[in-house]
Amino acid sequence: MKILKPLGLLLALVVAVGFPLVFSNPEVTTIAIFTLIFAAATTGWNIFSGYSGYISLGHAAYFGIGGYAMAIMCQDWKIPGGYQPFWYVPLAGLAAAIIAVPLGIISLRVRRHTFVVITIAIFFIMQLLAYNLRGLTNGSIGLTLPIPMDWSGDFYNFPFYYASLVVLLIALVISWWVRNSKYGLGLLAIRDDEDRAMGLGVNTGPSKLAAFVISAFIVGMVGAIWVYFVGSIYPPTGFDATFDVAVVLMAYLGGLGTLSGPILGALILETAQQYFTVQYGANGYYLVIYGALFLVIMLLLPRGIMPTLTERWNKIQYARVREQEAKEANGVVIAALSTPSTSGSSANSEKKEGINL
Repeated sequence: MKILKPLGLLLALVVAVGFPLVFSNPEVTTIAIFTLIFAAATTGWNIFSGYSGYISLGHAAYFGIGGYAMAIMCQDWKIPGGYQPFWYVPLAGLAAAIIAVPLGIISLRVRRHTFVVITIAIFFIMQLLAYNLRGLTNGSIGLTLPIPMDWSGDFYNFPFYYASLVVLLIALVISWWVRNSKYGLGLLAIRDDEDRAMGLGVNTGPSKLAAFVISAFIVGMVGAIWVYFVGSIYPPTGFDATFDVAVVLMAYLGGLGTLSGPILGALILETAQQYFTVQYGANGYYLVIYGALFLVIMLLLPRGIMPTLTERWNKIQYARVREQEAKEANGVVIAALSTPSTSGSSANSEKKEGINL
């Protein structure tokens, strides 16, 4: 059984790598790219909010910062279209992480609902700055990025797909390390009871801030890839409130605080949304579906799909073990009843020996 998990992960990686080679239709690969982008963003968000319990509704700010950083670098440094902009994706994530440090210090001074309100306020501040810092962001006119002219239409999506897959794998490795490290144990302790975690010696302030910055770094890289793929960025698209709604919903759907939950949530929601957008246009009806689905999840699957399935699987396994133990116990009892008593047989033999004497 232990070998099944590594084999499953290897199979999933092989499927992910080979997917655009098998399904090369540009519509299909476009949906796959957006799915990978949101899977990576949700995984990054989950590293902070899922493990620490601090629900952030302002991570679209770091998505937009990463996107604007990429656009500004391409514009000011005269970066041509092609593979070269992908090398600047980590720099865009680093820009988001640097800005996240002071914002995290400010917002993490409070807890729970107040923290949520502050993250929303930070998001709107960043959006307003994108409108007003015209010398840097070009205001409402926005910025455009170089177009890879050498790539054919059939090949265009491939580099973006694999770049998104690499960022997702990086996010998953970081998430796995956090989840299975002493540092991650401290974050989980903060999620369960922050005051008690402080009493046990967990340095809660730096721990939360580090997770916040790591999360912003990943989301910033995702924003950089997204803006290069789309080809332009504007304040409403770079700082989009629906991004936060989508990320939170995906994390809750798949399973908050799990490794595979964000991927499962993105695979279900983003694939469905992109499919309906391709088929019926961007009419905004998916927002209504988001709201209805969020209510259904909160009522029926408050822990998400993966934790619920894991819990039910463990119950089934536990029931099977108990049933097997009961069968074994019954077998022992039946065997004991069917076996002649040793003391009785020895007593009978002694009586027979006495009679013979």
